[in-house]
Amino acid sequence: MDEVLRKISLYLRMIKFSHSIFALPFAFTAALIAASGVPSMRQIFWIIVAMVGARSGAMGLNRIIDHKFDRDNPRTADREIPRGAISRSEAAGFVVLSFGFMVLAAHMLNPMCLILSPVAISVLFIYSYTKRYTWAAHFVLGLAISAAPLGAWIAIRGTLDPAILALATAVIFWLAGFDVLYALQDIDFDRSYGLFSIPQRFGIRWSLNLARSFHVISFCLLLANGALFRLGSLYWTGMSVVAGLFLYEHSVVAEDDLSRLDMAFFNMNGYISMAVFMFTLADFMI
Repeated sequence: MDEVLRKISLYLRMIKFSHSIFALPFAFTAALIAASGVPSMRQIFWIIVAMVGARSGAMGLNRIIDHKFDRDNPRTADREIPRGAISRSEAAGFVVLSFGFMVLAAHMLNPMCLILSPVAISVLFIYSYTKRYTWAAHFVLGLAISAAPLGAWIAIRGTLDPAILALATAVIFWLAGFDVLYALQDIDFDRSYGLFSIPQRFGIRWSLNLARSFHVISFCLLLANGALFRLGSLYWTGMSVVAGLFLYEHSVVAEDDLSRLDMAFFNMNGYISMAVFMFTLADFMI
């Protein structure tokens, strides 16, 4: 039993399960809006299964495809595959199982989710290779994560409607902004290995400016989302909180001081996604 728990712990660390907090709240936000309230427990359950399956499969796939880069990068050399704690064949089995749960959840939700599930998997697969060819990889990752609100909307409505695109596009720019900050850690490694990113292409100063611009766009789209769906005062209160979190996130990172990148990357963006969801939930409940 101890060995089973140890292996599960290794897989959870491999896929950084704690980072699920980034996308899942946006899926719940879209589900609330689509249902004009709290969806059924059945829908919530299968949305969670689909989200966890998709993200786990995507992270496992990325670890397999990038294992050579992870091995050579001092920051990532201690990850589970490079140090031999999980083999690539074991990780591949985990990926197949994870995507299997995602497809099962899509089937249980509605036909449209099932039809589009291969498209979602394709985007997740393509992302892992984009950093080899273009600095726009941050936006491909954003597109992949935007499947959270899009998928949740389709799970509830069974259709893909233009109105939800404001929230989905907000997620794309939100993700691209903080992924640029995250990529600052690997700017020298990316340059030496010929990998592409905005920091590698434009340098630290321009990367910080672009990340700020992306988050301004994301915030404006969150405002547009509230206007499109005529959300109430609690949602707008939440937007003032989100604005404060964005401002604080960028205040702790400077061109000559990147020591608090982890706080800007994980803490603040987890708080931002949770704030959007919690205030949307409160708006519908109260």
